[in-house]
Amino acid sequence: MMLYPPMADLVEKVGSHYLLVNLVARRARQIATDAEEAGESLDKKPVTSAIDEVYSGQLVIRKDD
Repeated sequence: MMLYPPMADLVEKVGSHYLLVNLVARRARQIATDAEEAGESLDKKPVTSAIDEVYSGQLVIRKDD
């Protein structure tokens, strides 16, 4: 089975599997919470939306010094 977007591309954008999982999980929780508070229904799952944001470059890791 072929995954889209490819996992290797996602990891390359973020830096590691660990960071990818944490970034997607946090964003997915935020998407779900925001939709629930606004009383909106989601067209797709929050995790799918978060992965799409990472792949498109809308969601990146910010490194604080």
